[in-house]
Amino acid sequence: MKPDFSQYGFSHQSNLIMACIGGSQAHGAKLGATDDTDWYGLYIPPAFKVLGLDREEHFVFTTGGKLGGNGPEDVDVCLYTLAKWGALAAKGNPSALHFLFAPLAFTTPAWTRVSEHSELFLARTHALPFLGFADDQMKRLLGEKGQKNIHRAALEEQHGYDTKYAMHVIRLYGEAKELMESGRITLPRPNREELIEIRKGKYRLVEIQELGRQLESEALAAQAKSPLPEKVDRDAISRLLSDVHLQFWQV
Repeated sequence: MKPDFSQYGFSHQSNLIMACIGGSQAHGAKLGATDDTDWYGLYIPPAFKVLGLDREEHFVFTTGGKLGGNGPEDVDVCLYTLAKWGALAAKGNPSALHFLFAPLAFTTPAWTRVSEHSELFLARTHALPFLGFADDQMKRLLGEKGQKNIHRAALEEQHGYDTKYAMHVIRLYGEAKELMESGRITLPRPNREELIEIRKGKYRLVEIQELGRQLESEALAAQAKSPLPEKVDRDAISRLLSDVHLQFWQV
């Protein structure tokens, strides 16, 4: 069923081409009713918003509180234009690449045409954004970077460290390895039970660090012998996205 994002102020509801639920639910690591709902999607704006002077790139909305709280009743919405998403995916952005493999809540022929050519968006160099993202999460976990969400201080008090950051570290390394080996990312994650246990604080911080180093090494080894091309063919991606835009506007 097509989700109604117009209720949040989205003005291109009829131009939506796909939607999925991301975050912990997509990874399979959601803890009961503790997390908010993260909606992601893509749309193709009218031609004048793509070719004209005032271009759009995304639509973002949250029902979260003023302090950034995200409870089970909250909804976050992040919708990208197809062009913006394509640019992110071509660079190996982990969140953007998830769109190619996530279970879909809504889809259209326009998105099917793009996703059928998912191989165009994959390359060996894409391991680096995943590893960089994991490293960023590890630094936040170790207190080397500031805490983005003040409400997660409760996790530190309960477990001694932010277990959600720890879960993302392990998840990202695993995704990098799988992407390099097979050219895909399984969602929900095959090790989702382990990810849930990490969120529950099963492991000591030193164990998370050791596991992270091991998985990083495995991901780099997988990158070295990956069957993926060294880099994406940007012209091929541009031709695909252009054709999809033109066909969509002609309907």
